[in-house]
Amino acid sequence: MSSLIILGLIALFLSLKGINVLRIEQLSFITESKWEVLQDAEGKIAESTFGLAAMLIGTFLAALIAVIVGVPIAVLSALYLTFYARGSAKKLLVSLIDLMAAFPSLLFGFWGFIVLMGSAEYWAKLLNKYLGFIPLFDVPAPIFERSPFIAGLVLAIMIIPIVTAISREIFDQTPLDRIQAAYALGASKLSMIRAVVIPYGRGGVVGGAMLGLGRAMGETVAVYTVLNVVYQINWQILFGAGGNVASLILLKFGEAGPQEVDALMAAGLVLFLLTLIVNAISDILINRFGRRGR
Repeated sequence: MSSLIILGLIALFLSLKGINVLRIEQLSFITESKWEVLQDAEGKIAESTFGLAAMLIGTFLAALIAVIVGVPIAVLSALYLTFYARGSAKKLLVSLIDLMAAFPSLLFGFWGFIVLMGSAEYWAKLLNKYLGFIPLFDVPAPIFERSPFIAGLVLAIMIIPIVTAISREIFDQTPLDRIQAAYALGASKLSMIRAVVIPYGRGGVVGGAMLGLGRAMGETVAVYTVLNVVYQINWQILFGAGGNVASLILLKFGEAGPQEVDALMAAGLVLFLLTLIVNAISDILINRFGRRGR
């Protein structure tokens, strides 16, 4: 109940602060990709345009890369921990994954900037070399550093602990009689997992992936650290330019005037609603498929 009250207060605050901008910009706030504040000679605002489309596209791109890369690794990790790992090795691995979930975002960002960026840039060049005929992997200039691809990889590492934990919980609830029936029919452990565990836990895994997507969409500091924030629509994930809604708020907030602050609050409201919807869908899926094992 207290969580709902807090969420309601956050939504109310963002709505009150951003309502004027939303009333002026209307639908163009999420369909246009121009964010501009023009001042006259006296420093007063002469004209302003606020459109969030470029950052919304960047938000979904980086988050989708994170899900595509991170979810398979998380599911395989959950299967290994549930059906293969034993004893102290299992306890150690579970503890390490849980510890990763508690790491501050800034550490992931620094690690991505210092350690990951060099090797990720190499893989980005390979993708561009062999798949450059696909517009998604093409680049207008050979600039591969601080791209949405690298930001997505960092986000993938960040969501792995969350998706792994949820997938383990779902896999643990696989009915024992189904597992024993598969073994009685002569199935190996791998065959049992493919025939019983994966079909049973598919919906829960999708819910975990949605929860990871919500986490990736709302990430700020890690993305800001490894991504070259440029306000433009960029569908080319290997090119070193892009951004997301959260990084836009972080970038603009310190120097924003009152009207632009209201626009940033409206952007925060849009991001809040998007992540709330994604997380609500994930909770529904997890609860629905989790009850099957009870």
